[in-house]
Amino acid sequence: MVQVTLWGSLRDYTGGENMLQVEGETLFQILQNLGRDHPKLKPLLEKGVTISLDGQIYRQNLMQSVKPDSEVFILPKMQGG
Repeated sequence: MVQVTLWGSLRDYTGGENMLQVEGETLFQILQNLGRDHPKLKPLLEKGVTISLDGQIYRQNLMQSVKPDSEVFILPKMQGG
């Protein structure tokens, strides 16, 4: 299990919880399981979010490996270049 922190308005879709324990060995698996466990959050995850994994921002490489002690933050989709 990995501790995932939801940032900003995303916690509105999990009953106010912003720190969740989620199963997954990749960012993709974490997003899939988070959507399964919190169906109201699933459409936002499918639309796209920004993920910080150990201080690095990921938007596309969802096959990135995640360790149980990794720091994972999920933020609403960030715009810009």
